[in-house]
Amino acid sequence: MSSPIAPVPAVTSATRELTRALSLRDAIALVLTVIGTGVFLKTTSMAQLVGSPSNVLLAWLAAGLLSLAGALTYAELGAMMPEAGGEYVFLREAYGDLIAFLFGWSSVMIMASGGLAAVSTALASFFGSFVPLDAVFATHDFHLLGQVVHWRLGIQQVVAVAVILLFSWINARGIEMGSKVQWAATVAKLGGLAIIVLGAFLLSRTGSWEHLKTPVTPGIVPAGAGAFGAAMLAALWAYQGWSNLPMMAGEIEKPERNVPRALIFGMVIVILVYLITNLAYFYALPFSEILTANSTAYRDALPVAARAAQTFSSYGAQIVSIAFIIAAIGALNGITMMNARVPFAMARDGLFFGPLGNLSDESNVPTNAIWFQGIWACVLALSGTFDQITTSVIFAVWLFTALVGSSLFVLRRKVPAAPRRYRTVGYPVVPALFVVVAVWLVVNSVTAYRVESAVGLVLIALGLPFFIVFRTKGWLARARVKQRPH
Repeated sequence: MSSPIAPVPAVTSATRELTRALSLRDAIALVLTVIGTGVFLKTTSMAQLVGSPSNVLLAWLAAGLLSLAGALTYAELGAMMPEAGGEYVFLREAYGDLIAFLFGWSSVMIMASGGLAAVSTALASFFGSFVPLDAVFATHDFHLLGQVVHWRLGIQQVVAVAVILLFSWINARGIEMGSKVQWAATVAKLGGLAIIVLGAFLLSRTGSWEHLKTPVTPGIVPAGAGAFGAAMLAALWAYQGWSNLPMMAGEIEKPERNVPRALIFGMVIVILVYLITNLAYFYALPFSEILTANSTAYRDALPVAARAAQTFSSYGAQIVSIAFIIAAIGALNGITMMNARVPFAMARDGLFFGPLGNLSDESNVPTNAIWFQGIWACVLALSGTFDQITTSVIFAVWLFTALVGSSLFVLRRKVPAAPRRYRTVGYPVVPALFVVVAVWLVVNSVTAYRVESAVGLVLIALGLPFFIVFRTKGWLARARVKQRPH
């Protein structure tokens, strides 16, 4: 008598696995999402801090090398645990569910959604350079987090929301479409920067290597290493985003090999692009012009790049505006794609709303997580509060970054036998240096923004009741059992 055949469990949207459809080239394009607004915005403020072209270039290089040290650290973690969720997964395995959840809560509800709101609003403002978008339907001023928020609802806000929904739709269609858009935006972005750089070097009417010999400007530079550190902080803002790549590890081909390669190759490219672009600015313009440009608001942030472009073309401002728009498009697509994998991973662990852990039957991507993130970003974009909210948790970004860096040491002790196809170059010095600097940035952020940091702690703590509910409710139990290293 034959034994009964056990039924095969049905494959559902809650148990289906992600498709590994991203090549090494696609992964590098995601790292190059880093190249965004910072290369247009930060040169003037850095110049005002350190007072000479050579010091500005040195600050860009130092911030780049620090970011590369972080990428080398994340590379080992991503190769060892190639799952969707990235930093959330690393923190979960090293420190447990609570720390991982608080990171995910901050990312999903504040940082990623706030980033989408900020970039989409900036993109809408630059569309206004070509199409009239000045109509305003309603305005109101109110206080939030100790600051006055000048709220308004107009065509620009409607366009910002439409852009967020567009990129949510693109990425909900499937990983192939999202990766194609990312690759096209990356090529176009690098092409736009190449036009500015080559035009400055080859066609500039005012270009001169003598501009780079400008001595340190007296009366501008504060004494000591503090000014250089502040300039590095400004540059680090422009390097942010490389840590998002491991969030996509569940969809990258041969992740044990390609995650480390993409992080390392991508960051080397970013460093070179930033150095060469800034070198072009300093070649095309006298240092005095760079010092007087304004980098405190998006509309006023373009004079450095625009002035450099105007030295070889009367359409310099338009060239830079188009390059900025392309960079913003790449950033929006990358943020939408990568960060949506965090709520997806949390939901599959039973630590977020259960439906967000489902995959679409048609596209096999976490469409619920993508739309949840996009709709919440639309709310922030319409509220006009995303700048205040993200400023309040900037210290948390570096706090969690330091914890992720330190998790490499924890996991080497906790799971010494885990397969490691890649080991961090320079261990333990390189990751230790990265962690030390990240901790220093936490202290610096808390010192500089005491009120905002206190408010940020409250915003993060608001996630605790949700954590308790998600942990105790049986209907949010894990949709599948993952094999974890022990």
